[in-house]
Amino acid sequence: MTNAGPWTSVSMPYVSGQRGDAWGAEAAEHGGTGTQTLLSVGEVGASESIAVMLGLARYEPVVMRRRLMLLDDHPVELVDSYYPATIARGTRLAEFRKIRGGAVALLADLGHPPRHVREDVSARLATPEERTALQLDDPSCVLLLSRTLIAENDLLVEASVMTMVADGRRLRYELTP
Repeated sequence: MTNAGPWTSVSMPYVSGQRGDAWGAEAAEHGGTGTQTLLSVGEVGASESIAVMLGLARYEPVVMRRRLMLLDDHPVELVDSYYPATIARGTRLAEFRKIRGGAVALLADLGHPPRHVREDVSARLATPEERTALQLDDPSCVLLLSRTLIAENDLLVEASVMTMVADGRRLRYELTP
């Protein structure tokens, strides 16, 4: 990630619903500049894994937002975020533009602030597409973080799959009992 040593990421700034650029702030804490490029936005049928994450039927419509996260202009993460079309259709989530304040803050504005977060972490070899997008050698490993945001009444409002450059990356979870 950087020459400064291992990079420890925490999820709380990304799921709190506070307005701002969590990625830019995290990168700055590590002495870098974090930016993102919006690659695509559109309505698609939910894959089996996304349908499970969002409690939907397979192929049910979802709005997908794909972004490439950059650290000092170098790609470090692909992020695919999915929202049930019944929540996202006709909102800024469905528009091809950056969402000022972030998607989680927009979900809160729409009446769906996150109340619970579920995350699963895994690792695997990068696919050819991921190696190209993240400028990785062949072979290279990636970390996968799958996150589901849950609002009031157990409403599943966002599923995100983050594919991260694994080298130098560590994920930290801090829990309050």
